[in-house]
Amino acid sequence: MSITRKKGPLYLQVKKIVKDRILHGVYPLGGHIPPEPQLEQEFNVSKMTVRNAIRELAEEGYVVKRSGIGTIVLANTPISRLSKGKRFTELLVEEGHRLEKQLLRMGKTQLEPGTELHQLLGPQAGLIERLYVLNGKPYIHFLHYVPAASLAGAEQEGDEPALESLYDLLEEQELVPDSFRDAFSVGAASEETARLLGVAVGAPLLMRLRRTHDAAGQLVEYSIGYYQTELQPYLVRYDA
Repeated sequence: MSITRKKGPLYLQVKKIVKDRILHGVYPLGGHIPPEPQLEQEFNVSKMTVRNAIRELAEEGYVVKRSGIGTIVLANTPISRLSKGKRFTELLVEEGHRLEKQLLRMGKTQLEPGTELHQLLGPQAGLIERLYVLNGKPYIHFLHYVPAASLAGAEQEGDEPALESLYDLLEEQELVPDSFRDAFSVGAASEETARLLGVAVGAPLLMRLRRTHDAAGQLVEYSIGYYQTELQPYLVRYDA
């Protein structure tokens, strides 16, 4: 995976990618992250870049370096920016599942006049399409609509798209999520969703519609997610 200086300090980009893998169980709790030489080769960066990234992760409590052993994952469930509770994906990781994210496309899209999206975001929006893979099987198909300006300079170069954190991307554009509202219903799988999730066209799927706002009440994200709940139910945990 390649990274570029156009997106900011290289060590921060490496940190974000490794942190995201920790949060989604790619590097499990109590396990090891890859050795520094392996990370240097993967990201095509210097030894110092990787060491700075690991140092910051250690300072934040995610990992610990142990001489002769390697770098071990200490924590994989940070406090969510958007809720005092734990996010659905964090609960899956806690239960021992492995969750990976694939970026399918990212760019600008025209919105149809008269639709809710057009009313909220105007004639053009940024579109980020992602697929979540649970234990090696396609699980969630996401379509994230964001203000078009938030993708300025963020379109991917080359043939391999990479986006580790949607909310990190928004915060880099000073669009800080403060609250969200979820609505759940049953949606029918479109041809694209059916192909990605391996279900029949028109199959009923759990559909989550999310509106995320900043502290001023401005919309920063409108997302639609289709869940293959036959693979894994949607989890919610309530603590006394």
